[in-house]
This record gives sequence, C-alpha cells and structure tokens, in this order.
Amino acid sequence: MSQVLYLSYDGMTDPLGQSQVIPYIEGLSKLGYEFTLISFEKPERFEKFSKEISERLKRSNIDWVPLTYTKKPPVLSTVYDLWRMQKKAFALHVEKNFSIVHCRSYISAFVGLAMKRKFGTKFLFDMRGFYADERVDGKIWSLSNPLYKTIFNFFKQKEEAFLTEADYTISLTLAGKKILQARNEIPNQPIPIQVIPCCADLDLFAQRSVDEKLKRELRQKFQLTGNEFVLSYLGSIGTWYMLDEMLDFFKCLLEKRPDAKFLFITNEQPQNILSKAGQKNIPETAFLISAAKHHEVPTFLSLSNWNLFFILPVFSKQASSPTKQGEIMGMGIPHVCNAGVGDVDGITEGLQSGILVREFSASAYQSAIEKILSDKINFNSEKIVAAADEVYSLAKGVQKYAQVYEALIRGER
Repeated sequence: MSQVLYLSYDGMTDPLGQSQVIPYIEGLSKLGYEFTLISFEKPERFEKFSKEISERLKRSNIDWVPLTYTKKPPVLSTVYDLWRMQKKAFALHVEKNFSIVHCRSYISAFVGLAMKRKFGTKFLFDMRGFYADERVDGKIWSLSNPLYKTIFNFFKQKEEAFLTEADYTISLTLAGKKILQARNEIPNQPIPIQVIPCCADLDLFAQRSVDEKLKRELRQKFQLTGNEFVLSYLGSIGTWYMLDEMLDFFKCLLEKRPDAKFLFITNEQPQNILSKAGQKNIPETAFLISAAKHHEVPTFLSLSNWNLFFILPVFSKQASSPTKQGEIMGMGIPHVCNAGVGDVDGITEGLQSGILVREFSASAYQSAIEKILSDKINFNSEKIVAAADEVYSLAKGVQKYAQVYEALIRGER
C-alpha cells in the first residue's frame, strides 16, 4: 500500500479545499492509496467546519493534520508557516515512509522539493497556475517596487527548480503545458506533465439536481414569467473577472431584448454591481442578484437561458481552468466567454458549448448576441452535458491522478 503525503497551504474547511482537494483524494483513497493530509486552516472556519471535515476525511481513512494558518505579518507569516509545514512533514515521513509527496501549488512545493532531496521521495508538483506571474498580472506585486521585484525573481527561480526536479508536474491546461515544455532553460525537456483541469461535481451540477419547488419560489421572488431572456453570471467578481465588459455586453443584449434580466449568483454586495451598472445607464430593474448555498446553485442556474463570463486574458491565465465552465456545462446551459484564457477557446468552440468573443467591443458583442437570439444556431444541451463529462468529470480527473501516481511508483518519467 503506497503512502502519500498531500501538502496544501489552502484549508480543507475553505470552499476551495472541499471542492478541489478532498474529492480527488477521496477518489484516490478508494484505489488503495493511503493519504496523510497537511493543510493550513483559518481559525474561524476551522472552529465552524472542522468536525464535519474531520468526519468526512475519516470515512476515507485519510489522516488529516490541520495546522493553523498565520496571517500576519505579510511574507514573514508565510515563511513561518512553511517552516512548520516542513518540520511536520519530516517528522511524519520518519513515521510513515511516504512514497510520494503531492504538493498543491508553490508554497507546498518548497517542502516537496526538500523532501525529495533529503529522503528521495517522489515529488509531484501540482502547480495550479503560474503563481508569480499571477501576482504581477493581478497587480498584487508591482515590479516597479524593488521588494516585489526581488520576491518575483525568487519565485521564478524556484519555479524553475520545481519544474526541473519534479518527478511529475500537473498543469490545469494544455495551453500551460505547451508553455512549460517550450522553456529551454529547463533541462530534460519535454518534462513529464499531466493535464488535469479543475473538475466539477457533475452529480450536483446537473438538471436532475434542480429543486422544482425552489425554482418556483425563485421565479416568484424575481418576478419571472418564463418569457424573459435570462443571462446568468456565477461566482465572485474579483481580480480576474471583467465586470465592466460583462455589463457592456448585457447593455447590448438589452437593445435587442428589452425584457432581458442579468442574474448574478454571487456573494458580492449588490451595490458593487449596481453602482457600475448605473454608471452605464443600465436600469437596476434589469438585475437579479442573490447569494445561493452550494446545493442551491444548480436551481439558480436553471433559471437562465445563457451564462456569461469574461476573464482578464493575461499571460498567467493561460494556466487557468475556470471551475464555473464545467459547472455551467454540466447543467447543459450554453455560455458566452472571451478568448485567450487557458483551454477555454477549444472547449467552447471545439466542443460546441457556447460562443467565443474575440475582442471586447460593441461589434463583437452584437455579433455574439445575434447568434444567441438567432433561430439558426441551436446549442444542444445533451451535447454540452456530454462535453462537460468528457473534460470536467471528477472520475476522469481521479483516474488521471492515479496514472501519475502509478508512473511515479514505477519510477517512470
């Protein structure tokens, strides 16, 4: 039985841990791998959800070792947490003799690389994106600031070491894999990379999960007759999602369909959306804005005819896989999105799951809207669901991880 140490700087009591870590290791546990999981938990969430998460992990015989996340001071707190992660990982290895150290993202990879060098364990670098480039593209690190430029250069050097010495690397996108394998400064190219996108819970995100009673209540609450055109947006609006451009698109839609509604399924404060809409002279009455519990999201989505998401098309986003795309496709709902982000282009056009906007302009929006409202283009919900299963199935994601684990144990690159 192979012992695997899974290292995550994200918490398992966080939504991300529950959707993008636990389901995978639960699936891999069923295939016979024995997991020890180190994660960093935020105190308030740990107090609220630790019992539930602990019981869930115990059911899969996953040995969970939660450590407290340190928030302040910046940088030093991360260094301190990294030291604690490594100390705990080394101690556990003496006890359990891990075959594989599975490192989620860059912070954990520092420990995975140290363990490979010290103990000879297999190092799996599950990179999750281009971390340092994301910090710059997201304007979190300004390269004009000498401190941040030093930190950026440090992480890029470490990234090269991780990619060079990892026994296997996981990329969320084929686009990201191509970029990594074209880097001449990394020896032994092509380095072994498996592409596994952010998989979706396609048992939940399916039409069969729609609560018809709740759907009737929502129609009444939002005063929907069933004849309106409803465009939906799912998730938070932060660094990467282009609210201004999405509102511009909706304004163009209103010119063709004055009865259209824009449904935001989000925890954002409504005023953050409505204030920007007001600046564009879009009436508040055109918006439906509501938070939803995770299990309610499919029902909220089912109110919509189409979904929309625009993501900032910067370099680092070539390595990004938006989870929402798989969730929307699982519902059989076609979507409008922009080009230049990860594998979104190929999934949207190649698998006929929606319409791709190639520039942020009124003419591009009008062209897409004409296609949406035209009787000539009919997106097939069943085909969209089948495409979601092909790309975003959790079972297939687990199987891909298992193939990597097997290759590591056999000593293959």
